[in-house]
Amino acid sequence: MEYKDYYKVLGVERDASQDTIKKTYRKLAMKYHPDQNRGNKQAEEKFKDINEAYEVLSDPKKRERYDQLGSSYSQWQNQGGAQGGFNWDDWVTNQQRERRSSVDVNDFGESFGGFSDFFSAIFGGMTGASRSVSRQPAKPSVIEQKVQITVAESYTGTQRQFQIGDRKIEVKIPAGAVTGTKVRMAGAVPSTTSGQKADIILVIEVLPDARFAIQGVDLTTEVKVDLYTAVLGGAATVSTLSGDVRLTIPAGTQPGQKIRLAGRGLPKLKDNKEFGDLFAVIKVEIPRKLSDKQRKKFEELKSL
Repeated sequence: MEYKDYYKVLGVERDASQDTIKKTYRKLAMKYHPDQNRGNKQAEEKFKDINEAYEVLSDPKKRERYDQLGSSYSQWQNQGGAQGGFNWDDWVTNQQRERRSSVDVNDFGESFGGFSDFFSAIFGGMTGASRSVSRQPAKPSVIEQKVQITVAESYTGTQRQFQIGDRKIEVKIPAGAVTGTKVRMAGAVPSTTSGQKADIILVIEVLPDARFAIQGVDLTTEVKVDLYTAVLGGAATVSTLSGDVRLTIPAGTQPGQKIRLAGRGLPKLKDNKEFGDLFAVIKVEIPRKLSDKQRKKFEELKSL
């Protein structure tokens, strides 16, 4: 089995902070997301590798285990590599050795971006199931899985399909789901290693978008206007999730000024008839080159 260097995949140092890892991941995810690279198999594979690396390095327990593995692997390499290869048995999870029949993280990986054999072997047993320790009726086990959606999917709602054993399950993600939203599928896994049914909880993460910054159900976008429109007033086209709209630019609009478009944000999860707002941040484009006539006019204005 080949060792995967997740730090190298994300392009971060081994002592990188969680904040650095998250920011780097978001930037790479936006660059290589399939929606931005349709038909590009290399970008698709890169996106899968990025997701897998982030799945490990963003989880303190997985990262600690991975760092311990990396230290042992590096030591083995520095010693010239023992005969017979690196001893993976010390690191492969018990559940992987037993070839467990219940759902593990790889079952989701096939549908939500794909996880490698390396990931499944090392971390397959770290997808948790809670066990009852009292004589009361056992609570259902819970399996959490991150699911990434686009801003557009958050606006309209979407669905994901994955397979557990011989069952194919389709999950509806409601409009208004934002980062941190959890979608529970009660009893979706019929039997775990403990003999219980298990709930699947999808933890939503909205991917970065080149057009919009997201804050709750509110969105922010940048709108470029020329100097003359900012000074004299006029109109500009603004992209929204429901289509382009014409925005009135008041005379004397300042660079960085925000103009609120009520109800043009994301729908509210519990009431899709209510929406957040879209804030247009005005960016005034100053002309870099002026004709002699234009320069003369500006000089006349300056002297007034």
